[in-house]
Amino acid sequence: MRHLFEQGSNPEAPTLVLFHGTGGNERDLLPLARMISPESSVLSLRGNVLENGMPRFFRRLSEGVFDEEDLIFRTGEVYQFLQQASAQYSVDPGRLVAVGYSNGANIAGSLLFHYQDALQAAILHHPMVPRRGIKLPVLSGIPVFIGAGLNDPICPAAETEELQQLLGEAGAKVSVHWERYGHQLTATEVEAAAAWFKEQSL
Repeated sequence: MRHLFEQGSNPEAPTLVLFHGTGGNERDLLPLARMISPESSVLSLRGNVLENGMPRFFRRLSEGVFDEEDLIFRTGEVYQFLQQASAQYSVDPGRLVAVGYSNGANIAGSLLFHYQDALQAAILHHPMVPRRGIKLPVLSGIPVFIGAGLNDPICPAAETEELQQLLGEAGAKVSVHWERYGHQLTATEVEAAAAWFKEQSL
C-alpha cells in the first residue's frame, strides 16, 4: 500500500496509523497526529481503491452503502500490511492506534470488527457501522473515541449510537464526542480527541 512513515521522538509512545477520508491521501491527517501525540511515530496509509479518481479504502455501492465483500477483503489487506509495516519499521504491532476520518474511520472500525489484535486503541471521526449481523471479536478494554456530528447527513446520530453499542458489547471502552455540525471534521473535535488520548495513558 502507498504510505508514509515518520519516526517519532519517543520509542515508548504508540504508533499512530492514519486513514484518510474519501479523496484524501496519506498527508491529510498528519496535522491531527501531531496534535494527538506529537512524540509518536506515524504510519499513514493511502487507500487502494479509486472512486472517480478519488482514493478510498474500500468500494461502496452508493452513498452510505458499502460493498461488503470488498470491505472484508480490504480490511484483511490493511491488517496484513500493518503486520508487514510493523516489522519493516521496527514498531510494536501491539501498539498501533488508528486515527481515521469518514471512509478511513470505517476501515479502522472494520479492523476492530474483524481482528482482536489489530489495534491498541482507535480514534474514529464520523464513522458508520462497518458490518451488521456478525459476532465481533473480544475487544476487552480497548479504548475507542468516536467523533460525531448531530447534524451529519452521511452518518446520522442513530448510526453512531449503534456503533457505540456494538463496540461496547464486545468489551471496548467507547467515548463519544458530539458536535453540533455535519460531517466535517472541526478543530474542537480534534482537540477533544487529543484530550481523550492523553487521558488513556497509552
